[in-house]
Amino acid sequence: MQTIGMIGGLSWESTANYYRDINQAIKSRLGGLHSARIVLNSVDFAEIEVLQHEGRWEEAGRLLSHSAVSVERGGADFLILCTNTMHKVSDQIEAAITIPFLHIADATAAVLQAQDVSKVGLLGTRFTMEDTFYRGRLETEYGIAVEIPESSDRDIIHRVIYDELCQGVVSDVSRQRFLRIINELAARGVQGVILGCTEIAMLVSSADTDVPLYDTARIHTEAAVEMALA
Repeated sequence: MQTIGMIGGLSWESTANYYRDINQAIKSRLGGLHSARIVLNSVDFAEIEVLQHEGRWEEAGRLLSHSAVSVERGGADFLILCTNTMHKVSDQIEAAITIPFLHIADATAAVLQAQDVSKVGLLGTRFTMEDTFYRGRLETEYGIAVEIPESSDRDIIHRVIYDELCQGVVSDVSRQRFLRIINELAARGVQGVILGCTEIAMLVSSADTDVPLYDTARIHTEAAVEMALA
């Protein structure tokens, strides 16, 4: 089994799910008392959040690159970044390390292509929905068309992620708002909706809607387990 390197804390709420899901998958695959080999560096999200909203992405990239180097030095065989938004600085992180980097959008695209999905909706932070680092990767490298919600709905999603989900708050009111947005994307012809923030699955799941949902956190952990056991 290879050692999985993780940069977490972005937020720790979703990192806890990553840790649990990876270990449960390893136990399921190997049985007995098996658990995953993991090197985890968990950052202070408050510091990163300030840099995000001030547009200081290069500085944020340097901080996460230092974390990545420490994970590699700790013995990790490859690295995952337990967040969607901070993949905006994935090039900086990859340049700082010599071990492979498992990109969350690549893992998600592999699942979409396997299911012949060519048009999806995308929910996430404003950075993920509006910038090109994520949706552009899906469109340019994989030929998957990406639809995003209207601007006012992007405001709702962004606020709920930072003010509620990243702080462990799960609201029925917010769930209904997200389901409305998902249904509106489906009405625009998408074949499914990417939960492009690792906290969103805390709020909505496939049990809540007939629209296929793609939980990027779960997809990412499954890809990491496959890589660890390859």
